[in-house]
Amino acid sequence: MNLRLLFLLLIVSFQSFSQDAGTLQETGRAFLKQGDYDNAILVFTKASQLAPDNIEITKDVIYTSYLRRDYTKALEIGKPLVEGNDADVQCYQMMALVYKALAEEKEAEKLYKLGIKKFPNEGVMYSEYGDLIAEKDPATALKLWEKGIEVDPNHTNNYYFVAKQYAYRGDALWSIIYGETFLNMESFTSRSTEMKNLLLDQYKKFFVNGIGNAVADKKSDNAFTNSVADVLISQQSQISMGITPESLVVVRTRFILDWYNKYGDKFPFRLFEQQRQLLQEGLFEAYNFWLFGAAANISAYQNWQQLHQSELNDFLGFIRSKVYKIPDGQQYKAM
Repeated sequence: MNLRLLFLLLIVSFQSFSQDAGTLQETGRAFLKQGDYDNAILVFTKASQLAPDNIEITKDVIYTSYLRRDYTKALEIGKPLVEGNDADVQCYQMMALVYKALAEEKEAEKLYKLGIKKFPNEGVMYSEYGDLIAEKDPATALKLWEKGIEVDPNHTNNYYFVAKQYAYRGDALWSIIYGETFLNMESFTSRSTEMKNLLLDQYKKFFVNGIGNAVADKKSDNAFTNSVADVLISQQSQISMGITPESLVVVRTRFILDWYNKYGDKFPFRLFEQQRQLLQEGLFEAYNFWLFGAAANISAYQNWQQLHQSELNDFLGFIRSKVYKIPDGQQYKAM
């Protein structure tokens, strides 16, 4: 057999080998989607034997083993992977899930620390590490989430966790800011429903419990915080009849107008730019009722919908058609 023919046979053999592994992976993922984890692991294991250096197939084996609660196998395959140089962010995520399932939180923490060191600009590393330690060390968790926002401002989870943590800490102002930012990034999930309820509650706490005045009196070193508090507190007279979707439309409209008269040039901020654009396009009332209507009174919101379906549809078309992105340099830290 001449060398050229041998070379061609090797190429054909390699292509067939790779195709077989890829086909098996697709089959395994189909089983995985169906919830048939036993068949999935059988197929993924065969694919991994054919292509042992294929990290995507290896991750499929680890994740399916985790779903089958075969943590021994997941550890056996995944631990050498994260200790090597080829592991990506998903490898660290999956192995952390395995350690958490085994109640080995210290090992999970070590893994997240290594993951952050290797991938310092991946927001998911900070959000998941913070979530792991939030109950026992909320202050450190908060720092992790805010660092995640700083390095990866368009990763959603950190805003979700920070908004809830600031609500817990009694800082309604930053809970409002982070909560509404989250809702513009993740608008139609179960978490968005939860966040709408929290957002309305935090507006009530800001005004009704005097937290707004407390922020002003505190005179934080954070100039952005002071400026937002200053403008929002000045709308106090608009809620004398209560905090409702209707009164919040007025409060928030006046806030945007006053903000851009006083501080807009000094503090460019994506959330306020979004509000101003909606105001200019005649969609701000619909946006506010979408935020607060159901949380305040579901039957009243349904009545409002019947009378304003066209405006609501226009707003929903707007928010679904645009990807909400936050530029670098607009992360005004609360801490």
